[in-house]
Amino acid sequence: MVHLRPIHDEAGYDQMVALMNSLLEVVGDDEDHELSGLLELLGDVVSKYEREHYAIEAAAPKDSLRFLIEARGLNQEDLSTIVPQSNLSAILSGKRKISATLAGKFGKFFGVSPALFVPR
Repeated sequence: MVHLRPIHDEAGYDQMVALMNSLLEVVGDDEDHELSGLLELLGDVVSKYEREHYAIEAAAPKDSLRFLIEARGLNQEDLSTIVPQSNLSAILSGKRKISATLAGKFGKFFGVSPALFVPR
């Protein structure tokens, strides 16, 4: 039996994730299920621990762009309708920033939020 409580260590995290997965199997997508509220609370507890212990730093816009280009097997010429190759090279090398307009074009091209290309 697992007691619902704040997570303080990896063992507690593993227990809560296992409990959450068990509840997911029972509750599924049924928001009216009698255990759906418990599942939501457990999700909040697990999420809080993950944000505190497994935080992922935001990538630089140029790194996000490079990742998307490589992940899709593209080359700089494939983006020539969006941005001249010389400008793209300057962006990828960090010599030039991505404008808001260009961020919107990249977002549309890759099917992602333009915010991915805006520095934080």
